[in-house]
Amino acid sequence: MHLRKLLIPFLIFAEVLISLSSTQATPTNSKLFREYIGAEGKNVRFSDVPIYPNVDFHFILSFGIDYTTSISSPSPTNGNFSVFWDTDNLTPSQISSIKAKHRNVKVAVSLGGDTVGDDKYVYFQPSSVESWVGNAVSSLTKIIDEYNLDGIDIDYEHFVGDPEIFSECIGRLITTLKRNGVIEFASIAPYEDDAVQNHYLELWRNYADVIDYINFQFYAYDRSTTIPDFLKYFEIQSSNYKGGTVLVSFGTDKSGGLKPNNGFFTACRRLRREGKLNGIFVWSADDSKASGFPYERQSQVLLGSHHTCSRYPRLPCELLG
Repeated sequence: MHLRKLLIPFLIFAEVLISLSSTQATPTNSKLFREYIGAEGKNVRFSDVPIYPNVDFHFILSFGIDYTTSISSPSPTNGNFSVFWDTDNLTPSQISSIKAKHRNVKVAVSLGGDTVGDDKYVYFQPSSVESWVGNAVSSLTKIIDEYNLDGIDIDYEHFVGDPEIFSECIGRLITTLKRNGVIEFASIAPYEDDAVQNHYLELWRNYADVIDYINFQFYAYDRSTTIPDFLKYFEIQSSNYKGGTVLVSFGTDKSGGLKPNNGFFTACRRLRREGKLNGIFVWSADDSKASGFPYERQSQVLLGSHHTCSRYPRLPCELLG
């Protein structure tokens, strides 16, 4: 006991010296948890989802889409966004209520997505950069104000046009919304696909300074993904989006990647020990509702329980009590 008491101040002093002499910022973990909600019409409400007080919690409404709302024949509207999430259960008043009840909650809207209407692909299809940005800023400002939202997420997965046009449209959109005080944060949601990566990496090269989080869709990898595979993929994408806050992820649907019951949280603990756990996001609350959100609970326990150790990341947390 006495040895342990003597050892702790010495180790902390050594840690401070190492930190001061380091030429690079010490990596730290995050307590950010994010979850997509509202895409699948399963009557999920914000209040259904467990929210732990010691994490930063982001709901991401799925989706806002610049398409007409026709079910049978939706068509692109060049940046004029409409609401496509479950508006019966995820209303402005319910957003205000959940944010009042849980001060650690913020709410964003995801733009684009995979499909619209009767499973037709959503294409990013601007008529021109100027017209698309103008329409998007105007229509999204109205939606964000009406729903009291805090940020946006970019999740286009199909494209008409080259990566440079995508980069300019999305980069200018985020920049303008931030400059106007409409949003606090912005994220992007790429995955491992040549066309997708070409577009998002071009955006990252040109506008990394206005992108706060990379919601990388690790669940788009093969279902045979192992823990070593997952950790390798994380390093690859952290290098691709160098300097960015890359979050890890899993799906509670039938998607692929490393599932919680196959070692996802083991991989997260490894990243946490290395100071690389930037946060966790889940697709999606709609799919988790039937099982009672067990993995959302486990994610938040993991993120919240260790966060106090980030000040001295080289020291075992057990020593710090």
